Amino acid sequence: MLTIQLTTYDGASYELPTLLRWDIDLSGSVPCDSLSVTCLYDEGMADVLPKATRFAAYQEGGTVLRGVVDAYEISLSQQGLLATVEGRGMAALLLDNESEAVSYEQAPLSDILANHVSPYGITADAKQDVSGHTYAVVSGSSQWKALQGFTRRFGGFDPYFTQEGILVVAPLWRSGKNLRVDDSIPLLSLQKREQRYGVISEMLIQDKVQGISHRVPNQEFIDQGGQRRHVLYMPRSTAASRRYTGEYQIAQSALEQLEIAVELPFAFAAFPGDQADLQLSRLNLTGRYDVVQARSRMDADGERTELILSVR
Repeated sequence: MLTIQLTTYDGASYELPTLLRWDIDLSGSVPCDSLSVTCLYDEGMADVLPKATRFAAYQEGGTVLRGVVDAYEISLSQQGLLATVEGRGMAALLLDNESEAVSYEQAPLSDILANHVSPYGITADAKQDVSGHTYAVVSGSSQWKALQGFTRRFGGFDPYFTQEGILVVAPLWRSGKNLRVDDSIPLLSLQKREQRYGVISEMLIQDKVQGISHRVPNQEFIDQGGQRRHVLYMPRSTAASRRYTGEYQIAQSALEQLEIAVELPFAFAAFPGDQADLQLSRLNLTGRYDVVQARSRMDADGERTELILSVR
């Protein structure tokens, strides 16, 4: 059974009564993890809900999401007097806060975390050391963008948040467990979609200041008949930055090329970072895929999990 613990800005704690319905959507990073829960309203909530700033969601003793309370709502219907609480994961604190423009000549990870993460009370686990030089955060960037841009540039990955709300500086993919989905599991639904639209076959990087053009091909897609060239202008770039930018843009364009949606008749079947081993002979669908999104719900139809699977 899912339970929700609220914490107020003055340090009080309150556990919501038995939930009538709930929806927890997990991605590990962006789009941000989210939560919506509804329960019967009682008088004890009158002083708690306006002050609630944090929440923790627990399932069978384990934490499934810890984050920030965004809103609450009280409503009267045929079901009675209800209260709904909505929130997001701890990544919300980095998404909602804007960084000042700053340039780093030497940028160790410790400086990035100290300037863009630690001020918001977020605990970081630097599993992978990342460092670089000549890194700039432009005006208007969120603190998440400042951090993400750094780890992408010098590590080639996005950081992620655990269900406990801890920021992990390491790749999310293949960091979790493996879930086997075979013909013995009663699937509620399954959809597989493959698309060529949007996949880049070639990035042409133009440095107008130095008069340099750099071609980065997506040879695999070209060999499959793909033709979608993009041109990007980068003033005063280096060969390494041009190559990295082209490869990154190509990789991002291919993320939605394959997507499988699987709905299972139980909650919290898997989490982002897990892998799903599909062995579905009746659908001629086999292979191991990354869990990129996991949405668990409970309502009048019972509990279920919708997993979005892809290749990362």
